[in-house]
Amino acid sequence: MLLNYCVRFYDRQFYTRTNLNKDIAGNFKKLLKEYYSQNKQIELGIPTVKYCGEALNISAKYLSDLLRKETGQGTQDHIHQYIIEKAKNKLLNSTKSASEIAYSLGFEYPQYFSKIFKKKTSMSPNEYRLNLN
Repeated sequence: MLLNYCVRFYDRQFYTRTNLNKDIAGNFKKLLKEYYSQNKQIELGIPTVKYCGEALNISAKYLSDLLRKETGQGTQDHIHQYIIEKAKNKLLNSTKSASEIAYSLGFEYPQYFSKIFKKKTSMSPNEYRLNLN
């Protein structure tokens, strides 16, 4: 019973701070844009949940919980979704290989990029390029 009360109390903060939560969600999207516009992915790799939480001055767990309550997706899902959208643009607008695009997006291993891309789009990067060109 005490545990249920604690969970309810924790969840309540997401409902009573909706304006603040939207600001944090907006700042999170802006953070991802800045991260890639400043080419931090070249030296740091893809952004981590911990990095995003620290940059927004909140814990990684709290950021994930907040985004999950607001959008239904966790922080890692949002990061992957942002990266996949950038990858789609690069695949259609350049002649670089999928591996080169993976490295330019901050992936250490192109296979991991292909795995995430296929999971999110149901197509490999090369299939995506061929189907839409």
